Amino acid sequence: MTRLAAVDCGTNSIRLLVADVDGDRLTDVVRRMEIVRLGEGVDRTGRLAPAAIERTRVALADYAAVIHDTGAQRVRMVATSASRDAANADEFREMVRATLGTGPEVITGDEEARLSFAGAVRGLPVAGPYLVVDIGGGSTEFVTGDATVEKAISVDIGCVRMTERHLDGDPPGPDQVAAAEVDVAAAVDRALVAVGGGAGHTLVGLAGSVTTVTALALGLPAYQPGRIHHARVPYADVAKVTADLLAATREQRLAMPVMHPGRADVIGAGALVLRVIMERAGADSVIASEHDILDGIALSLSRSA
Repeated sequence: MTRLAAVDCGTNSIRLLVADVDGDRLTDVVRRMEIVRLGEGVDRTGRLAPAAIERTRVALADYAAVIHDTGAQRVRMVATSASRDAANADEFREMVRATLGTGPEVITGDEEARLSFAGAVRGLPVAGPYLVVDIGGGSTEFVTGDATVEKAISVDIGCVRMTERHLDGDPPGPDQVAAAEVDVAAAVDRALVAVGGGAGHTLVGLAGSVTTVTALALGLPAYQPGRIHHARVPYADVAKVTADLLAATREQRLAMPVMHPGRADVIGAGALVLRVIMERAGADSVIASEHDILDGIALSLSRSA
């Protein structure tokens, strides 16, 4: 058994998993998440903001201490959409090397999709073939496969990107929502054609937008990962939660007991992406997974040992 650490830095959050790995079996030691909004403004400016890099540095310094204190033998950090898109990504990479002691891997959307799939399908209680969707801050990954990946694509319709591009009202107006829906639908259709996802596939949803929508659909009194993991949510419930979130103000969303404060301003866009995916794929339900790219990163470290 080997103790490994995985760090995933996306557009909205940075997350840590320290796990004991034995073959394909993972046992969590620490699992953490911080909202740092690294990709704030990247869709508009093409650059990472200094304040966003500093927020990420503070969280990463804390993670580095946890990795040291838990005795993790190896660490792999991947950085995704915002780091791929930014003109000044070198500044981010230098910060990571100074803080963590190793540089980040700025992975492609295809690699991001494959790592997400590997983490998501581990232990699923239903058979494939699967359509796995990972709704991030800057991008959404679509992957089809059964035991292994068949096809994968990443498209730029994350919850932060769609909020900044279309949904800046509080709450957003009907015209803003309609424009976002057109944008999302076009990208989803392109992705589904590329991966062949649709009827006959079990839809599996990953990341904070999906798990938060699931928690709201289940009516949970607080965010409870054990209740959310592998919960199946019907389309009608996703549609209702999406409508409620888009009609609510940020203050009203913050008051929802399952809502992470750093997600309140972008959750409407994330829910909209999920709802449109279900519509375009013809999915009558989605299975939420708390296992995702972090688990895939840890498994990749184990297999490369």
